[in-house]
Amino acid sequence: MPAALRWFLNLLPTNPICVRLVQGGSRRLRHLYIRSGYLAVLIVVLLFMLLQGGGSGTTNYRELAAAGAAAFQVVAYLQIGVICVLTPVFMAGALAQESNPKTWDVLLTTPLSAPQMVLGQLFGRLFFVLALLAASLPLFAITQYFGGVPGRSVLLSYVISGCAALVVGATAIALAVNRLAGRRAVFAFYVAVVSYLGVTAALDVFLQPTSPAGAGGVTIMTALNPFLALRALLSPSNYPVPDAVQLQSMGSFAQLWFGRPVFMWGMLSGGISAALCFVSSFTVREVGTRNGTPWYRKLFGLSAKGSDTRRAREVWNNPIAWREAAARANTLPKRLARWGFIAAGAAFGIGLTIAFHNGRLTPGAFRLALLTTVWTELIIITLVAINMSATAISREREDGTLDLLLTTPISQAYYLNGKLRGLISYLAPLLAVPVATIAIAGIYAMLGGFGNPNVIVTTTITPPVVVEAPIVLPEGAVILPLASLPFIAFCIIIGLQWSLKSRGTIGSVVATVGIVGAVGGVAGLCGWQAAANIAYVGPVLAGLNPVSLSYALVEPVYATWDTVEADTTLLTSRVALGIGAALSMLIYGGLVMAIRSSMVKTFDRTTRQLAGGS
Repeated sequence: MPAALRWFLNLLPTNPICVRLVQGGSRRLRHLYIRSGYLAVLIVVLLFMLLQGGGSGTTNYRELAAAGAAAFQVVAYLQIGVICVLTPVFMAGALAQESNPKTWDVLLTTPLSAPQMVLGQLFGRLFFVLALLAASLPLFAITQYFGGVPGRSVLLSYVISGCAALVVGATAIALAVNRLAGRRAVFAFYVAVVSYLGVTAALDVFLQPTSPAGAGGVTIMTALNPFLALRALLSPSNYPVPDAVQLQSMGSFAQLWFGRPVFMWGMLSGGISAALCFVSSFTVREVGTRNGTPWYRKLFGLSAKGSDTRRAREVWNNPIAWREAAARANTLPKRLARWGFIAAGAAFGIGLTIAFHNGRLTPGAFRLALLTTVWTELIIITLVAINMSATAISREREDGTLDLLLTTPISQAYYLNGKLRGLISYLAPLLAVPVATIAIAGIYAMLGGFGNPNVIVTTTITPPVVVEAPIVLPEGAVILPLASLPFIAFCIIIGLQWSLKSRGTIGSVVATVGIVGAVGGVAGLCGWQAAANIAYVGPVLAGLNPVSLSYALVEPVYATWDTVEADTTLLTSRVALGIGAALSMLIYGGLVMAIRSSMVKTFDRTTRQLAGGS
């Protein structure tokens, strides 16, 4: 066998790491269940869309083709979303290996080359994601029988999904190789994916009025987001690219960027993945051999990793609270993530208001972008609260810290109070970002938009009854924190409760996500529907959830339609929203105090049971 061919085979097809991961993962029932569930979801959604689009009675070929095209679009979007969710699951093993550096130490003693280590880890774990895409190809091919779906669109949708999985996988491997991730990095991956998709989608809405293809066309964000690239592919009439005349006035790079967004998404994701693998191949054998404190750690006042000394810190009256609030952010990545989120959120919120003032955003586009931003930030903060609280006690039980704390004079109430207060203190600056975003837009509306006539939106209820509403209700700066802060405290106490009951961090996180999702989802959906369909009482129910409340603050007329129609003004709705926010504070605050009191009473018994005692 030629040496070049043998080198290529050892690099990827017969790579021992890749072969071991594929063979081992193929025997796991979890992967079988994931593949089966993935196909089941796609099949159910496709069948439902076809039945819904086909209607009843006799269906002609045109209607059948339209139903097939609509079903394909929904399933294509769903496939990208599921791939973005499942890729971190399959890459979790690579991220978790960093928590046990001995795994890499043993690997570095083998004769494997650096590219073999990196590519073997990447494609060995990415194989299962690509297998999911290949398994769903016959399902997409079925839509060809109905017409309306070009084969080119089917293949390009797979290219978009595959490139999304590739760039996520390459990022995970780069973090693992350079020891920048840990056991809980999968959660951070989900937060990063949601943040990236949400921010780029919001920026796309912001930039659409200035699109080179005209209002509503592709933007500079299209080639950076797989969902936007797929939208440009499947909806060329609603989300057009520049025509030939418009492209002629652009440079060659701009012609590719705006004229072929799917191609640019593939090139960018492939180029970024190749660059990450290339850099990781050089750094995989050097991590852990550097001495001294890097400049970027000195910039943030941090000592070298593994250092025995550090600068003195001022501890609060409650050391447990200080540890949760301050010591959690004592690493460079955590500080960058926390303050980067705050800075980016504040800058984006101010930028939206400035763009609306300058006429670059219509009132409808401004409200949509504002809601997208605030909802994304609230979801991220809730996920962070769940992850931190659900691992706060179980993590200490796993590493033995809890056993040491129980030998000190610290009481159960002191310990739990410190956990609750510290986590709230840590999350308060993050929660200030969506509140400040609403507050900036509300204050801008209260000041009359500095002469901007679009700051007042007129809505016709029943002719000739007309209601004028500000672009954002100014009182949102006061009532939104009344609902959001107690809700976050409720998420924290639920996480602490299950963290105390569970033996491991995974069980506590899963249980907390289920409870918070059920409570928040039911309260949000009920408040959302009740606000629009029940007069007077509906807006009060909308104030019980920060998501439904923020919607009512930005779209007050449509969110509280029946109340506005009955009162012909916004006054009653605004008062009811304030009452709902106040009730939210009382309800969630009472639940937090009740659950905390129960945890104090059962703390010793639960701890002894999990420790194996009587």
